[in-house]
Amino acid sequence: MMLDNLPVEIYDALYQLGLTANYTGFFHIAYAVHLAVQSPQRLRLVTKWLDPDVAAYYNTTPAAVERNIRLSVARVWSETPDLLMKLSHTPLSEKPSNAKFLALLVSQLSHAPSQEGTAAVAGRSCLSG
Repeated sequence: MMLDNLPVEIYDALYQLGLTANYTGFFHIAYAVHLAVQSPQRLRLVTKWLDPDVAAYYNTTPAAVERNIRLSVARVWSETPDLLMKLSHTPLSEKPSNAKFLALLVSQLSHAPSQEGTAAVAGRSCLSG
């Protein structure tokens, strides 16, 4: 996967899950995933490391980032739980935490198929099996 195409892949995955750009959490999730793909150890300390970095980028507070991501995850959970379970490859009995949701997206995008060194976004869903 090329990092040049990463924002397109992330946005595509979020749109497929039913999240749209009119949610502030959409952009917070996209940037958090972008950072975590580059440095996966960030997923170990989401509230202490990832949320503050996203907050600094968007000139807001870590608490606002956490809330916006949590509300976005809740929206995905209520609108498309089947796609979320497909993404997790396991049944989910409850809404995933922010950290788990971000980890699922990072895992999916890190293993997304690519063509000639670039991400295969056109014609292939990153959520398709």
